[in-house]
Amino acid sequence: MTWFVNLVYLFAAICFILAFKGLAHPRTAVRGNAVGSLGMLLAVIVTLFDRHIVSYQAILAGLVVGAGVGAAMALRVRMTAMPQMVGLLNGFGGGASVLVSGAALVEAADPASTVSLAEGALANQMAIATVAGGIIGAVTFWGSLVAYGKLEEWKALRPRHYPGQHLVKATLLAASVGLGVPVVMDPSATGWYWGLVGTASVLGLLTVLPIGGADMPVVICLLNSYSGLAAAATGFVLNNNMLIIAGSLVGASGLILTRIMCVAMNRSLANVLFGVMTAGAELSEDKVYGGKVKSASPEELAMVFDGARRVVIVPGYGLAVSQAQHAVRELMNLLESRGANVSFGIHPVAGRMPGHMNVLLAEANIPYEKILEMDDVNPSFPETDVAVVIGANDVVNPLARTDPQCPIAGMPILDVDKARTVIVMKRSLSPGFAGIPNPLFALENTLMFFADGKRGLLDLVAALKAS
Repeated sequence: MTWFVNLVYLFAAICFILAFKGLAHPRTAVRGNAVGSLGMLLAVIVTLFDRHIVSYQAILAGLVVGAGVGAAMALRVRMTAMPQMVGLLNGFGGGASVLVSGAALVEAADPASTVSLAEGALANQMAIATVAGGIIGAVTFWGSLVAYGKLEEWKALRPRHYPGQHLVKATLLAASVGLGVPVVMDPSATGWYWGLVGTASVLGLLTVLPIGGADMPVVICLLNSYSGLAAAATGFVLNNNMLIIAGSLVGASGLILTRIMCVAMNRSLANVLFGVMTAGAELSEDKVYGGKVKSASPEELAMVFDGARRVVIVPGYGLAVSQAQHAVRELMNLLESRGANVSFGIHPVAGRMPGHMNVLLAEANIPYEKILEMDDVNPSFPETDVAVVIGANDVVNPLARTDPQCPIAGMPILDVDKARTVIVMKRSLSPGFAGIPNPLFALENTLMFFADGKRGLLDLVAALKAS
């Protein structure tokens, strides 16, 4: 029976690899997701026929409760809250690894259990993996909860710094590893395990707490990687090949995505790992704007589009908040009917998680070939007649190029300021996640349209039709 289980696990692993390949492009993402889901379904089914299944009733109860809660969350979650959802799922994965590893250790240490402690190398593998799973899982769980709160903009979780914070975190990490030594020496000493889980939990809280909201996309990627590593460690605890493979894939892909996000934000991986990222210092809005901001009405903006042959639309988090993806598609269709070439410029960290804007635009059935990455669209801005920025802020802030002291210094941005005319659609002049004003709003070639994203786009469409 074991050979059959491992054979199915191998097939499931192939499905996971094909899923990653499919998810690399919007056109194949749905198929990739389905292939990955099929692999996981097969893995779960054959695992239920494997040994050490104590109670199918408990598994069924957990399946019903978990499926019910998951379905309710999936149906109720807003598109704007998807980053929070991802953060929670990362945390749940880490928490599950902590509990499963701990339960396996307790069960093996129980004299009345049918599962006895392993001996020799297998015992060392189980003990070391349990310690690793406990530390990584606890950091992931509590770190993800803090990330969730930051994405929800809870005031109590604003970035906080204190003297010697890195020394405190290093001490907590050392203490967690130190508490794991007795577990490795004597796996029956389960009390030490829960001690290291408690210490690692505090470490998880203090690791994410100092990080600013502007850096949450990187943190989400990193925590996703952590959840995969915790799952892989749990696989070694249970001697389950599927968990090892799946966890390793998630851990590796999460680290790769973290690296991509770091490059996109000009942050080093060391900054992320040690929580050096901050929201930055305050800059004077009066000095940046100083009465130079020019606002315009929908009718005035409609005249700007007269004769425009190339239009680039840059969506940001404001597009997601107002659920304006269908309205922006209507604007695209109208401009194209008037002879304009319309495309969309996407920054890697636009929104609050990687791919946030791509998902929104795909939901509105905007053609994939019109959605361009930053490196592809930036060279075209000098030849762009009109750049329309909808709810984006930090990713189009010229201070990243000109001010080495600002918190986003050196971050690659979308060069919308190089377009002939820039239309910025925002509800106010409020700063983005980095907490700094944006000189783009006061440039000579910029017109501000103060409105909710969806309402503003619909008013602009109506003005264009009437012109």
